[in-house]
Amino acid sequence: MTETITISYAHLVRLSDEVGIFEHAKFTTPRLENGYCVDDVARALVVVVREPAPTEELDALVQVYARFIFDALTADGRSHNRRGTDRNWQDEPSVEDHWGRAIWALGTVVARRPELAEKALAHFTIAAQQRSQFPRAMAFAALGAAEVLRADPGNLTAPKLLADAAKLIGPPTRRLDWRWPEPRLHYANAVLAEALLVAGAAPGQGRTHADGLAMLRWLLETETSGDHLSVTPVDGWAIGEKRPGFDQQPIEVATLADACARAYDDTNDHHWKDAVMLCESWFRGTNDVSTPLIDPVSGGCCDGLEPTGRNENQGAESTLALISTMQQARRLQQAAA
Repeated sequence: MTETITISYAHLVRLSDEVGIFEHAKFTTPRLENGYCVDDVARALVVVVREPAPTEELDALVQVYARFIFDALTADGRSHNRRGTDRNWQDEPSVEDHWGRAIWALGTVVARRPELAEKALAHFTIAAQQRSQFPRAMAFAALGAAEVLRADPGNLTAPKLLADAAKLIGPPTRRLDWRWPEPRLHYANAVLAEALLVAGAAPGQGRTHADGLAMLRWLLETETSGDHLSVTPVDGWAIGEKRPGFDQQPIEVATLADACARAYDDTNDHHWKDAVMLCESWFRGTNDVSTPLIDPVSGGCCDGLEPTGRNENQGAESTLALISTMQQARRLQQAAA
């Protein structure tokens, strides 16, 4: 019998305060001196909004995280990223990955939180006028655009953003040994394939969707070793380099879980559902060093898989990656029940 998946938000709550979510932790204790970043607050907003049965505590955090994202965006749609505990922004606004994640979070709020939808859509509409030169930033933004279209199929801003994201990412090469649009795998790789899946849902874009599936199929095969995932390490990977590589990051597994869950939703092919469960198992210890990254006491996730074990610190990115992956696995498990 398959074990029922339960999710703890205890460490997410521990890392959060009335401003946002702290980026780093020493073991389970937040490192206040490192402050906050939009990258993590946007991810946090996505996971708490995706929770189908939120507690009052999580509902309150939705408001905290949303306010942080609204404050980060400038009048021209760019976004700050780093914020100190004095609540002052520490960087110039830009359109890098954090901008894309902010748009993803805004779109998720538009689709799932009616009480905040109008304000979130107004910010989305401004931010989505910008464009980034970075494929992953555009890919994250595309996920937000897809959420907006789910709530408002007649929206005119989102399709343009989706089309531009797909164009920037581009199709995979025709090489059978390298079905990827970049010469090297980097980080959060599967989001590029997922962006093509959401862009490919538009009428007449079947080829784009097929490209996304081809990329994701190749990536999953490349990041699988026997009965477990062996994902791209923090420094990236290209053909000819040693595998397994370390440190392996939870965010790589979380983006793979999200993309495979979407592929399953699109195709009903159980291969993709099995892949999501493989992602969830990676956190539980079915990985290259047979070491679980879940801390059942804190509810958090260790920051990385190392050659001889794990990084014992439990920062925001890793814990959010765990929660996100478990949300997808739980959703598919419940749908099959």
